[in-house]
Amino acid sequence: MTADKPSHLVPNLRFPEFRDASEWEPRTLGQIGEFIGGGTPSTAIPEYWGGDIQWFTPSEVNKRYLSKSIRTITGEGLKHSSARLLPAGALLITTRATIGDVGIVDSACATNQGFQSLVVFGHEVNLFWYYWFVKHKAELIKRSSGSTFLEIGKAELKQIPTVRPNKGEQQKIANCLGSLDELITAEERKLEALRQHKQGLMQQLFPRPGETVPRLRFPEFRDSSGWKTGRCRDIANVLPGYGFPDRFQGNKMGQFPFYKVSDISRTIEERKNVISEARNYIESDVLDEIRGKPVPAGTIIFAKIGEAIRSNRRVITTKPAVIDNNTAGVKAIEIKCSDEFLFYLWSNVSLIDHAGGVVPAVSKSALENVPLCYPNDPEEQHRIADCLGPLDDLIEAEGRMLDVLRHYKQGLMQQLFPSPEAEPR
Repeated sequence: MTADKPSHLVPNLRFPEFRDASEWEPRTLGQIGEFIGGGTPSTAIPEYWGGDIQWFTPSEVNKRYLSKSIRTITGEGLKHSSARLLPAGALLITTRATIGDVGIVDSACATNQGFQSLVVFGHEVNLFWYYWFVKHKAELIKRSSGSTFLEIGKAELKQIPTVRPNKGEQQKIANCLGSLDELITAEERKLEALRQHKQGLMQQLFPRPGETVPRLRFPEFRDSSGWKTGRCRDIANVLPGYGFPDRFQGNKMGQFPFYKVSDISRTIEERKNVISEARNYIESDVLDEIRGKPVPAGTIIFAKIGEAIRSNRRVITTKPAVIDNNTAGVKAIEIKCSDEFLFYLWSNVSLIDHAGGVVPAVSKSALENVPLCYPNDPEEQHRIADCLGPLDDLIEAEGRMLDVLRHYKQGLMQQLFPSPEAEPR
């Protein structure tokens, strides 16, 4: 592919064989294919449901190719509703409440009324137009309206201006982006397989509820006694968080990072177990004013109040830090447990089971009394942590690779399609 000089209806990046081709042709979406709405058969008539016709709702449009719907309808259900039978290859485009999600069906199907599906004409490539809609989702949202929920109708869709290359160039672009999507999908599967492997390994390395011996034990510990049962307070200290007045927030540098629940969530979303950066920092004088005390490096921190408890998100600190009063921390007692082992042991604790109140919250006392089962031998603790740690590193690395591929795809799409400003209005 080569980059061309900017032109009114030409993308920034074009394949060599199309470098000297004409500009893309102005069109409206109504000239690309036929838009077809959907409908819902009466739910009061059982004979309309459970047939062999796939029937999609907007929440099911979550990947490029769509095969099986949650519910199906019969031929009678299709006949006695406003639903239409769509051919294989149709683009299902969500146009009510959820706007602009798109998928390609691989067999004939129908949809509910939350769609305006596009059946492209024979001189168009459906996969090319799939990527066009992915790139222009914001445009569809901008053109939507409604007081109860957003909606964009067929007439409005048909009038949206666009530009199109010839079918050969459409196919080339579709093949390029399709191959990249296949690579992304393969990486997603690899990442999910690693996560499942870790989950299964942890189930083997830690005893099941009511047991004291794990199903999988390293050879040197197989003749050892069972693990000890106790309470969190036996091997760890519970550390509190502190109120964080607004007037102290917003500093991007300082002696101590001040971690909030949002910092924990962001770290987990970056597929990391360790936290080292915060949105807020404070100096020691502020720490004195709020009467706070830093948690040491190696503290496992987590949300202790609200619905965030249910997510069971927790990370381990890499430096002394302050945590806010919506969070708490547990720090291993050195002679009893290692920080790394405690992190994995604590990952098996469902905090919501120890919470109380209308707004779920877990108290310091409840945390101290969480029942735990752990090996007395520190060497066995280290072996378990050393086994799981590299697996977490691999998961993080695969996640970064996936992020790179997604970012590359996003940038490539910006180059392979003319910018919206270049398209006719």
